[in-house]
Amino acid sequence: MKLNIALIPGDGVGPEVVAAACDVLDAVARRFGHAVETTTQLMGGAALRAGKPALPPETLAACQAVPATLLGAVGDPAFDHLPSKERPEGGLLAIRKGLGVFANLRPTRIWPGLEETGPLKADIARGADLLIVRELTGGLYFGEPRQIDRQAGEAFNTMRYSVAEIDRISRVAFDAARKRRKHLTSVDKANVLETSQLWRAVVNDVAKDYPDVAVQHMYVDSCAMALVTHPTRFDVILTENLFGDILSDEAAVIAGSIGLLPSASLGAGPGLYEPVHGSAPDIAGQDKANPLGTIASLAMLLRYSFGLQAEADRIDAAIGETLAAGDRTADLPGSSPVIGCREMGRRVAVRM
Repeated sequence: MKLNIALIPGDGVGPEVVAAACDVLDAVARRFGHAVETTTQLMGGAALRAGKPALPPETLAACQAVPATLLGAVGDPAFDHLPSKERPEGGLLAIRKGLGVFANLRPTRIWPGLEETGPLKADIARGADLLIVRELTGGLYFGEPRQIDRQAGEAFNTMRYSVAEIDRISRVAFDAARKRRKHLTSVDKANVLETSQLWRAVVNDVAKDYPDVAVQHMYVDSCAMALVTHPTRFDVILTENLFGDILSDEAAVIAGSIGLLPSASLGAGPGLYEPVHGSAPDIAGQDKANPLGTIASLAMLLRYSFGLQAEADRIDAAIGETLAAGDRTADLPGSSPVIGCREMGRRVAVRM
C-alpha cells in the first residue's frame, strides 16, 4: 500500500518525537512492503515564526488531501501575548474544525513492567486499560459568544451542544465499547449544567440501539476521583470537550507518564493523530522527550486511517517489548540508564 501522510512537527519537542516516529514508520514500510510518501507542514508557533498564521491555509489543504496527519505538539510561550485565536493553540483548534474531526480517542493502559514506576500504587494501576472518547468540536472551546473585556472587568465563554453532536459522538463510543468489554461510562455534570442534562438524555436514547453495552452515568468530579482510585472499573469513558481534555490528561498517572499516551481524532474524512503531551518547551531540543506516545499515535494512524491492523499491532508489541527490556527515557524511572528520544525510537524500530 502507498501511505500518504502529512507530518506536522510543530513546536517544542514536536519535531523530535515526530522524527522518532518516522524511524518506526520506515521500519513498518520495510517489514510490510509499503511505500511511504510524506509532506512536512508548518503549524502553531513554527508557522508564526515563519510569518504565517497559526494554521496556514496551505497546511490545512495538505492535510485535507491525505488520509492522515501525524502531529507532534503545538504551543510556544513566546506568543502567549496574542489573542487566543492567533496563538499556536488556535491553530490546533482550527485544524480540528477544518478536518471535521469530532471524535477524539485517547487510550490509556498500564504497560507490563511499569506498574511500579508511576504515582499510583501497583495494585491500583495493574490491569488498567481504558479508552476515553472525547467530543472534540463543540462545547466550551467553540461556543459563541465569547469575550474578554479588561475594561469591563469580565470575561465569558459559552457552552453549547446540539442533539446531533451528542448523538454522533455517543455512537462512536458505543461502537468502541462493543469491540472492547461492552461497558460505557458517560461523564457529565447533569446536576448543574443544562448541556449535561441534554447530554445524558441523548446518551440514554442512543443506548437503546446498543442493548449489549452496559451504561453508567457519572458526574465529572466523581469520575476524576475514581480514575486514580479504581481505574480498572472503566472500559470506555464518553464525555464532552472540556471534561475529556482534563480527564484524559489525568489518566496519564495510570500509565505512569503523559509521554506514553497517544490519541486519534476522527471524523468522516482524514484523521489527525498526536500524542497527548504538549510542546514541553523546557526540554525542547535536548533529546529528552518520550516519543512513545507519538509512536503509539502512529499505530492508531495505521489502524484507523489505513486499516492496517497487523502493522498497528506490531508497533504496539514493539513498544511493549522495548519497555519490558528496561529501556527508559527520563520521564520513566527504571534501573537501566536513561536513553534519549531518538534512541528510544530507534530501539522500537529495531524491534519491528
